[in-house]
Amino acid sequence: MKPIIHVENLSKQYTIGAKAEPYSTLRESLVRAARKPIDRIRRGGGKSADSQFWALKDVSFDVMPGEVVGIIGRNGAGKSTLLKILSRITEPTSGKVELYGRVGSLLEVGTGFHPELTGRENIFLNGAILGMRREEIAKKFDEIVDFAEIEGFLDTPVKRYSSGMYVRLAFAVAAHMEPEILIVDEVLAVGDVQFQKKCLGKMKDVSEHGRTVLFVSHNLPAVRQLCSSGLLLDSGRMIIRDDVGSVLERYQYRENSDVAQRDPIENQKLTLTSWVLVRSDGERSYSCNTKETVTFEMEVVTNKLCTEVELGFVIRNDQDEILLSGNSRDFGKGYFNLAEGKHLLSVDVRLPLRSGKYVVDLAIAVEGEIVDHWVSTKLLTILDDYAGVLEPKWRGQVNESFEFSHETIP
Repeated sequence: MKPIIHVENLSKQYTIGAKAEPYSTLRESLVRAARKPIDRIRRGGGKSADSQFWALKDVSFDVMPGEVVGIIGRNGAGKSTLLKILSRITEPTSGKVELYGRVGSLLEVGTGFHPELTGRENIFLNGAILGMRREEIAKKFDEIVDFAEIEGFLDTPVKRYSSGMYVRLAFAVAAHMEPEILIVDEVLAVGDVQFQKKCLGKMKDVSEHGRTVLFVSHNLPAVRQLCSSGLLLDSGRMIIRDDVGSVLERYQYRENSDVAQRDPIENQKLTLTSWVLVRSDGERSYSCNTKETVTFEMEVVTNKLCTEVELGFVIRNDQDEILLSGNSRDFGKGYFNLAEGKHLLSVDVRLPLRSGKYVVDLAIAVEGEIVDHWVSTKLLTILDDYAGVLEPKWRGQVNESFEFSHETIP
């Protein structure tokens, strides 16, 4: 099968310190041209004070039709630059990109919208840019407006929209115009939580209909939930292109390494190495039944005596919402004092969570300062041993037991 996106040796260089040329008259242009030799001498032999850096450097990968790719990396890694090139907003310095299909993109707030036009006019404008006929756009119009929830502001110029309204309309247009390739940047973070859930659901729906999605986000649970594969960028270079679990694990490893570089003395003292659940029957696993009491076991390695050690954990759902959390100092244990060597720290916890997969976030502190912190790529799976009579939409995220009673009032 032929890839729908082919990227080969893609590079983009920017100049730091370069100023945009102002609009000028012919006379001003001639004066500047005459002064250039003098300016060059003043700078010392023509050496420019400006410096260059590579936002992307020799990036190559393919994306197959229907694939959902999560693009992750730290700020400044080159993620947004890559998406701008794929969206044809920015030209690459070298390399090539081949796209086989229409591209719908949601990058910076307001990209692709004319501020003086109304929401209604911008919907038709964006559809026309994508190559759609007016009749095709009209068929999608009501669906777009309903999704964006801006019916009362359709005939208002979008320059008067809030950032949230802008994003709602922009995403609705990008997702509903049926592009073969949908590109979404972290701009979704502008929206509220409910709208983010709505967008993730729509992207999942788009991918299930065979379209390709590129998704940039710092929300790792969302990337894990939505994407089948991933791509990790660091300082403009591609580190790994693999299944999403492997990419997230590599990212987490690099983030841990960065922590060591920022604070090498502390991180030499103690390192988290693994975690596992010990179930009520003694089985060591990453899954358990809802409402089962289990033991979280976490292995740490110390290179010297560590005093006042605290252990903390957080359990999140796929929307990055914290459902349970605990800290050894909050629950009466106080501090651990750990000699040099390997140690097993444990905590007993009842997990009254609904069936599903959850993210485990672990942290450890020494003398009040966090020295290691990572989000596990191994998901906690809760098995449902209670079906219940309520429809799923009426069930809470916590699966607790209740005692109901009845008495007749005289």
